[in-house]
Amino acid sequence: MRTRIIPIITLLLSTPMVIAQKSMDEIDRESFAAKLSPMGVKGIQMTETGNIPLVRDTPANIFLDGTWQLAEGGTEKERLHTIWTDQIPAHVPGSIHTALVENGIIPDPYIGQNDSIAEKQSYKTWWMKREFELDSPSSHCILSFGGIANKCTIWLNGKLLGTHEGMFGGPDFSIGNHLKNKNTLIVKLEAIPQMFLGNWPPNANESWKYTVVFNCVYGWHYAQIPSLGIWRSVQLKEQAAVEIESPFIATRSLDGQMRLTLDLHKKSSPLKGVLYAEVSPKNFKGITQYYRFDINSQKKQETLSLDFQIKDPHLWWPNDRGEQSLYDLNLFFVPQKGKTAHIKTSFGIRTIEMRPLIDGAKEDYYNWTFVINGKPMFIKGTGWCTMDALMDFSRNKYEHLLQIAQSQHIQMLRAWGGGMPETDDFYELCDKYGILVMQEWPTAWNSHNTQPYTILQETVERNTKRLRNHPSLIMWGAGNESDKPFGPAIDMMGRLSIELDGTRPFHRGEAWGGSLHNYNCWWDDAHLNHNLNMTAPFWGEFGIASLPHIETVRRYLDEEKEVWPPQRSGNFTHHTPIFGTMREMEKLTQYSGYFMPKDSLASFILGSQLAQVVGVRHTLERARTLWPHTTGALYYKMNDNYPGVSWSCVDYYGIIKPVHYFVQKSFAPLAAVMLFDRSNLASQEVSLPVYLLDDCQTLEKEPYQVKVSIYNALLDTVATHTFNGIGDDNVVKKLGEINLNREQTKSTMLFFVLDIIKDNKNIYRNYYFTNYEVRPGSIVSMPQTEIKMERTGNMVTLTNTGKHPAIGVHVEVPEKMDQLIVSENYIWLNPQESKILKINLESPVIVKGWNLQSPY
Repeated sequence: MRTRIIPIITLLLSTPMVIAQKSMDEIDRESFAAKLSPMGVKGIQMTETGNIPLVRDTPANIFLDGTWQLAEGGTEKERLHTIWTDQIPAHVPGSIHTALVENGIIPDPYIGQNDSIAEKQSYKTWWMKREFELDSPSSHCILSFGGIANKCTIWLNGKLLGTHEGMFGGPDFSIGNHLKNKNTLIVKLEAIPQMFLGNWPPNANESWKYTVVFNCVYGWHYAQIPSLGIWRSVQLKEQAAVEIESPFIATRSLDGQMRLTLDLHKKSSPLKGVLYAEVSPKNFKGITQYYRFDINSQKKQETLSLDFQIKDPHLWWPNDRGEQSLYDLNLFFVPQKGKTAHIKTSFGIRTIEMRPLIDGAKEDYYNWTFVINGKPMFIKGTGWCTMDALMDFSRNKYEHLLQIAQSQHIQMLRAWGGGMPETDDFYELCDKYGILVMQEWPTAWNSHNTQPYTILQETVERNTKRLRNHPSLIMWGAGNESDKPFGPAIDMMGRLSIELDGTRPFHRGEAWGGSLHNYNCWWDDAHLNHNLNMTAPFWGEFGIASLPHIETVRRYLDEEKEVWPPQRSGNFTHHTPIFGTMREMEKLTQYSGYFMPKDSLASFILGSQLAQVVGVRHTLERARTLWPHTTGALYYKMNDNYPGVSWSCVDYYGIIKPVHYFVQKSFAPLAAVMLFDRSNLASQEVSLPVYLLDDCQTLEKEPYQVKVSIYNALLDTVATHTFNGIGDDNVVKKLGEINLNREQTKSTMLFFVLDIIKDNKNIYRNYYFTNYEVRPGSIVSMPQTEIKMERTGNMVTLTNTGKHPAIGVHVEVPEKMDQLIVSENYIWLNPQESKILKINLESPVIVKGWNLQSPY
């Protein structure tokens, strides 16, 4: 035996020990020292039942939304004990600024430089009052505020209920003994503090760093109108005998094994009774399933961890990867006596796992490979901006923007730390459209060190419980661009992400742990070539700012709409990212000037928008070709909270910029892309790689062709090449390279058109433009052609009836551009070729293009 043991020992001693390295996720999770997550507790099996009893006697909720009274200033004695004579009507939910605009007291803050007038209103004290009547006041009632911006004091019928600070939920008060038949509710809104400290940027109000609000309205970007008002619903919530609180439903396995965690609180009856669960399909056909759990407890509170299995489970998938199947969960607790508690939520059956990048786990890297329902996937996304400085968070605005995101093949939105824990409407629509959300807490640039810990903790606790049932919610984040994301507040966020959830990753910062942000283009004046070449393991932010649609620009220019060139201190400059204080006009001139001369407003707008197209689409496409070394890319950004020059693909009023339609091609599940390392190829020998991207294996085992056609400034064909292949299971496939000599690239413009052809049908087209710097304006100076338009209902057929390709062809609906969504736009049409577009409006459309005989 010894002769065998000795060699083995020698081998072990002489071979280096291979120790699996921990990822940053594992290291962080251990450092948070959290208690068990809801999924870490052993569950008790619920009993499946055939039905549940008919429940009649449930508590009533009364909404106090609608018209309130709003008045400026005054003492506590004056406002609480005298009749108001200076009030104006104000809508709740809403802001004091909206009420002032609607009552004609201040002008529209989004026009000209009127925002400075609105800003002054934020620094005043305001009072709001709501009078209401009740037939039978309940003695078991909660007054619940969904959100007040920001610091407030509240009275009911002259009784001080309390104060509250932090705009993302609360306060809640038990008020049973204070309700009468006739009631008066008064809220005092404290003035926003003024802290102009001269840091970056010098004119910004930095008081947001000492409270908890959405901070993108304090002057560091876009808007400087600190929000003030009762911006979420106000409710009277009658309590049941035993209350169900904070139900959390999570997927244990994809075969329908579920975990339900909830709290039961004794109110007016012991914790004796039956908990019923009704699970029914929300957006698909299927059976309703019922479960029950009997409880008999002497405690005042019980936390239950319950398991059950859904038969024939339908999974929830991200956009383009499958159906977004949703379930409704109705919970009832029927006590021995008293009113039955009822609470409803929705959920999806979905799992999330984060795996390391392809070269393995690293201590300084998070696991960046998203595995949804067991399938690794490249994540395509963009940033999300809090939607309105004046707090108009209407569902129809969310619907418009998220429909656009879905059509752009967006799979993830990053709700960044400059904004807020998003609303229920936002998350319900993201669930509907299959859009994952990276939700950050409202901190930025190390503000977690100065923001009150207790307010941050309340924000995290309330909103984690509110949002955690949404399948679209995929990741928690501590905040935006903090270079020192450490300390008690960050640890608290990490700990609570486990103790209150535990099914999603938490990142202590963004960019952090392998994710990158890059703005060398724009802030550092880098050439667009920089964005054509940059790479990252995961892109959290990058982009180029551009002007919005000309209708929007003329709208905010107001009386200066005919002034050109713009005045340095005028309305045009004021509506740049930091109000013209950071050389924004020089940057606009640089990037727009690559494409167009600065000879008119329309030309300047087009140039800036084309720069945004080039600065975004190439980075996204290069990132996709690098899978699995690069696992996702989020460009900056989807939307705006104020009209002006910004990185968005949809402007404040809802008008889509050209970049949306180009990214739509870059992010398509099936795409052909060409990589460029520079934008000017004139008189150079080049070799350009061509890739086929097939996220869903659409072409698997099917023959296809990728045809590449190259045109010069005369729209003559320079070269063509066709790649033939059979689809396989590769998500990324390099087809080869296109080689051009100096003569072929010698042109003031070059166009590259890539078509995917299957069964003799063109199923995808992408096109590129280069060499535009040789002569600015050349992109709209090519040989012209004509377009014929035919329309049947919402379907518009465009036919190129000329001899040359038609480029940048798009349809518009004047005066209704803020509502328009087109299935495709800014398209390339070969001679005699037709394309059918679907539009969402019945209004008359017009056709434009970069080389149509009618002026652009």
